[in-house]
Amino acid sequence: MKRILPILIGAFAVLSANAQIIPNQYGYDKLSQYVDKFNDDDEELYINEYPNHKAKEFLAKNIPLFDCPDESINATYYFRWWTFRKHIVKTEKGHVITEFLPKVRWSGEFNTIACPAGHHIREGRWLKDSQIIGDYVKFWSTAKHIRRYTFWYANSAYEYHLARPNEQMLKDLYPAFKKNLQAWEKSNFSKTDKLFKQKDGADGMEISISGAMIMSWIGYRATINSYMFAEYETMAKIAQLLGIKEDVKYYTEKAEDLKKRINTYLWDKKDNFYKVMFCGNFGQLSDVRELHGYTPWYFNIPPEEYSVAWEQIKCKDGFKSKWGLTSAERRDPRFRLSYIGHECQWNGPVWPYSTSITLTALANFVNNYKSDNVDKDDYYDALKTYADAHRRTTEDGRIVFWIDENQHPDTGDWISRTVLRNWNGPKGWDYIERGKDYNHSTFNDLIITGLMGIRLGEGGKVVINPLAPDSWDYFAIENVPCKNKMLTILWDEDGSRYNKGKGFMIFANGKKIVQKDSVQKVEIDL
Repeated sequence: MKRILPILIGAFAVLSANAQIIPNQYGYDKLSQYVDKFNDDDEELYINEYPNHKAKEFLAKNIPLFDCPDESINATYYFRWWTFRKHIVKTEKGHVITEFLPKVRWSGEFNTIACPAGHHIREGRWLKDSQIIGDYVKFWSTAKHIRRYTFWYANSAYEYHLARPNEQMLKDLYPAFKKNLQAWEKSNFSKTDKLFKQKDGADGMEISISGAMIMSWIGYRATINSYMFAEYETMAKIAQLLGIKEDVKYYTEKAEDLKKRINTYLWDKKDNFYKVMFCGNFGQLSDVRELHGYTPWYFNIPPEEYSVAWEQIKCKDGFKSKWGLTSAERRDPRFRLSYIGHECQWNGPVWPYSTSITLTALANFVNNYKSDNVDKDDYYDALKTYADAHRRTTEDGRIVFWIDENQHPDTGDWISRTVLRNWNGPKGWDYIERGKDYNHSTFNDLIITGLMGIRLGEGGKVVINPLAPDSWDYFAIENVPCKNKMLTILWDEDGSRYNKGKGFMIFANGKKIVQKDSVQKVEIDL
């Protein structure tokens, strides 16, 4: 008790630091209960800066509180923050975020990997301690392994800046952004075809149908081309902010040209989907729909008429399954759910990495496009399925919260975990539970920017447009660090849950700035 008491005092002392609107039983008490459960169920194999006994204190000080009628989404929200803090490492170069908890041989300095870094930055920007992600953004400016995997670096840093304004950071890192983009152009841009090429494995998507599975190792993929479009577009925005007029013009033209080529050459008119084009045979597209074909909507690249592609997330012959969105369409004869060979195959299994890209893209679609092929109910359905998938049944029959690498869409089994354990028993290819608490995706950013609808603009502009179901009679997210303010959003239909009155309300630093009778899109300036 003597050891626990100081932790609890430190954890809940944060109440006096931020304006508290959500009553404790729906906020800090729930956080405490969830952390206790996660800790009790956990075998803590790897320890970084914040071990389990510090989790409650760290989370109480650093994460926005969240409450909604869906208990699975509530629990998964807190679970993903609980796992995220495990990956925070403090080094002589500042804080970094890891993908795997054990050291893996394909990582770089401090066990970092570029592949999920964009996800790390988008997720971690909502921590109240802004230095953690600030350090991490700076770390990549000198990391030698930044291009070992595809990574939308400048765009991620700019998204962090939109939440936590830091023009000086953008100014300091602008030369590194430019150097990184120039290096991508030198190594991966075809001067002939004027598109970026990439291996599926270097996209973090090994053994894909359109890649290694048919021996087409390098292709013009919608992934890297969308990311490089975002880099060009972001560089133009940063140059505008810094007053570098010649760069504004240069990068704007680059972005517009690449966008046109993505929409012209990587779109299959027959199958209404973005596909991989084979290098060396310009114009020939792969004959399979793969989930990464939704990546262009992550950056609002597609025109309105391409919206029909979204029908495939509702189709069981497409990507929809019991446990999530499959990495390839099920109707394709090469669709596989294999426990033989490479443990990380992208030819069928559900991958949280791609799920989080697709759901970010879907939230963009619902917010920014007029077509009604999918709507906010489809967003909630996919998000709900994603939340429910964060589970594992233990050998003794208990159901515990879990996040790992790739998942069987029909059974929920974590495939790579099973494969590795079969290879070498519980140790599994020299790593005990390599994929446990895997940090290769977002979830909480999807809650904050999608479900709760915090859409960031430039300057102090913020659009609030929750994608929560109309049937919900309450929801709240409290103290989201945004534009140097603490933002709270709540909906209380009859006023009985939060005792702040009836309706849809927005607070900045505890002061009510919006009151509406119903949940609706609202534009504010902080």
